[in-house]
Amino acid sequence: MKPGDVVVIGAFDEVPEHWFRVDEVFEDCVTGVALTGPLQGEHGEPELSMIIRVLDPDEDRLGTQQSL
Repeated sequence: MKPGDVVVIGAFDEVPEHWFRVDEVFEDCVTGVALTGPLQGEHGEPELSMIIRVLDPDEDRLGTQQSL
């Protein structure tokens, strides 16, 4: 995982699974911005354990044709 990657964050509390663009990677978390879901546009610091997978670049292009 590296800056610029889009990852899938697992559902938590009442927030559904969503896509998240990574800005920085740390030992225990990443920083970045939610691309989908109710937190779209919000900056966050999800723990690495919340990341389900890193999206393939082709998958990323298909799903993020929205304004960022």
